[in-house]
Amino acid sequence: MLDALTVALSAAALALAAWCGCAAYRDQPTKDWHFIGMAVVTVLALAQLATGIVQLARGEKPDEGSVIFVSYLIGAFAAVPAAGFLSLAERTRWGSATVAAGAVVLAVLEVRLYDIWGG
Repeated sequence: MLDALTVALSAAALALAAWCGCAAYRDQPTKDWHFIGMAVVTVLALAQLATGIVQLARGEKPDEGSVIFVSYLIGAFAAVPAAGFLSLAERTRWGSATVAAGAVVLAVLEVRLYDIWGG
C-alpha cells in the first residue's frame, strides 16, 4: 500500500467528518459543497482501491490475507458514497451527521487497512 495515499485519505475523511459534523451541530443538512467534499474523498478511495488491486495483481501479499484486504478496500470505497446517499434521503441535520459518521468509519477502515497490509 502507498502510505502517503493512506494518510491523505484518512486526513481528507477526518476533515470531511469535521466539516459535516459542524453542519450537523449548526442544524444544517448536507449541501452541494459537502457533496463535492464527498466526491474528493471518494476519488481518493477509488485510487486506493485501484492501487491495492494492482499491488495484489503484481504478486505482493498483505500480512493478513488477500480476501480480508480486498473486503476492507471495497468497504472503504463504499463508506462515504453510502453515507452520501443516506443523507439525500434525510434532508435534516441528521443527514450531515450520517456523512460525518461515514467519514469517521472510513478513517478507521484506513487504519485497519494499514494494519492488514503489514504496516
